[in-house]
Amino acid sequence: MSTALAVDRLQFAFTVTFHYIFPQLTMGLALLLVVLKTLALRTGNEHYNRCARFWVKIFAINFAMGVVTGIPMEFQFGTNWAKFSRAAGGVLGQTLAMEGVFSFFLESTFLGLLVFGEKRLGPRLHWLAAVMVFAGSWLSGFFIIATDAWMQYPVGYTVGANGDILLRSFQDLIFNPWTLWQYLHNMIAAVVTASFVMAAVGAFYLLSDKHNVYGRTFVRVGVTAGFLATLLMLFPTGDRQGKMIAQHQPVTLAAMEGLFESRWRVIVTPDRIPRPIITTMPTPIHCCGMCSMFAPMARPIISTMKPAMYSPKDISFLLARLLQTYFQRLTKRGEPIGLMVRIRTFS
Repeated sequence: MSTALAVDRLQFAFTVTFHYIFPQLTMGLALLLVVLKTLALRTGNEHYNRCARFWVKIFAINFAMGVVTGIPMEFQFGTNWAKFSRAAGGVLGQTLAMEGVFSFFLESTFLGLLVFGEKRLGPRLHWLAAVMVFAGSWLSGFFIIATDAWMQYPVGYTVGANGDILLRSFQDLIFNPWTLWQYLHNMIAAVVTASFVMAAVGAFYLLSDKHNVYGRTFVRVGVTAGFLATLLMLFPTGDRQGKMIAQHQPVTLAAMEGLFESRWRVIVTPDRIPRPIITTMPTPIHCCGMCSMFAPMARPIISTMKPAMYSPKDISFLLARLLQTYFQRLTKRGEPIGLMVRIRTFS
């Protein structure tokens, strides 16, 4: 924190992180609103319309918060990263401007009809308004992801005589190979967020024995959508996005795994376990060569640890070791807790 660069990074990171709390819920809820309105239109059941009205109110408030928190973020492109914005503005300005002119106004216009125009529009046109809000929010996400994808994998540009970055091919910018999987992964993750929120509200109603009819609908729609979206987030979108990172940014993949020494056959340790805990485990879990299987196109990445004398052959081993480590840390004792573990040795 001793330099202006560190302060700029911290401020921008906080602004982006706080802002994104709201758009991810907005983009996910947009799809779920279309689901509820479609169920209402096809079944003729007014119950689904009442459910949709409830979530439209939350959507509108969340959308307003996203706008309010997004304005400072856009200003910080110029205040915190002035030289970068001046140099790359000819490229990034294209997608950012399209996000504001096309998708934002599309979403905000039809959101007004969705909130206030149900009685005047009728069932079909009100359903169409929900579809257009969904299209606007997901189109907005596309342009933002296209902007970030260019910063991750720049294509379709040339460098001018004065050092400015100039757009050479708009098609290459929009159809950047990095964009597709990052966009799909991000939007499906937004659906996961909205599904969990909807299911959580429904669970609250059911547990408090209030509005049980609505609670069951929220839980059913939220859990179903969340389960399907979670599967798609893992594969193929997460898998392909991970392989893109491995192919084009091997150092980034290494940093994500907390690994620091180069090795060809990478050893993967379980996620979400702090590295100090792994290093002090009696029998650390190492899946030798696993990351090489996940990212076959990767160049030599890295690992901090040498291969252990144990190789987990089935999921029961992994779960048992994770539970054993957790309870050992929880009770601050080093003795086993009685879990049966199958271990296979290899030479």
